[in-house]
Amino acid sequence: MIEPILAEAETKMDKSVDAMQRSLTSIRTGRANPALIDKVMVPYYGTPTPLNQIAQISAPEARMLLVNVYDRSQVGAIEKALRAPELGLNPASDGSVIRVPIPPLTEERRRDYVRLVRNTAEEARVAIRNIRRDEVHRVDRLEKDGEVPEDAAKRALERLQRITDLHVGRVDNLAAAKEAEVMEV
Repeated sequence: MIEPILAEAETKMDKSVDAMQRSLTSIRTGRANPALIDKVMVPYYGTPTPLNQIAQISAPEARMLLVNVYDRSQVGAIEKALRAPELGLNPASDGSVIRVPIPPLTEERRRDYVRLVRNTAEEARVAIRNIRRDEVHRVDRLEKDGEVPEDAAKRALERLQRITDLHVGRVDNLAAAKEAEVMEV
């Protein structure tokens, strides 16, 4: 009766941590990372399409991304999408390959990205705590309805707290690692 509740809570918390991890990959660090431009939307024959579906993205050097375009007729559209002001990139093409140099981050941009990392981590912590709250209510309801004994409910709540602490710790570790990566010059 209680095991499925704990398993479901752990699965949901894992998903929250994974979502945070995916979100952190799109935050610039000053190093070339294909995930930076993976999801850039490019008008592909009139349909907005993620860049990673119409080109291969690689990082041959620490500060350079290479975009190998599958359809040469789309090089201009991809270049235009990569020049978007929020990305701060200046791509250069030579036929079907687009070179994207990654400029170093200013101190101010680094602080902005650290703030973004902290906000992302806090959203993940809140999501994990909300999952815990919902599952605590489910366990309390089972105890109140007499479906599980009081001591079993108490043990379940303690395990739920340990699971929560473990996932919050993972979020904190991911955030600290990303902050260090962003602040590295």
